[in-house]
Amino acid sequence: MKQPEKFQLRTETNEGRCVVYVSGEFDLEVASQMRAAMAPLVELTDRDLVLNLRDLKYIDSTGIGILVSVLKARNAKQASFTIEAIPPNIRKLFDMTGITQFLTKQNQET
Repeated sequence: MKQPEKFQLRTETNEGRCVVYVSGEFDLEVASQMRAAMAPLVELTDRDLVLNLRDLKYIDSTGIGILVSVLKARNAKQASFTIEAIPPNIRKLFDMTGITQFLTKQNQET
């Protein structure tokens, strides 16, 4: 049986942008870790919050729910939140759930 890829987060903050790199498998097991990491970043309304999913292998409905809650919190604060570098299998899931249009910039290439 294949070992699941370990969930990891790495954050880079620079002028005007905070980029969170997510890799591995984002599911119920790591949901509290993701919520804890994102909570303070949601409050940084002076910069764009970007989630880079280039190395994400899997996301479940819990993970998608967390992304939607971050989006809603950022919208309430009138602060930007986008997702970039979405792998094809994850994009397909986002498309099926109808959230792609809310999580990506329409003119952005991923």
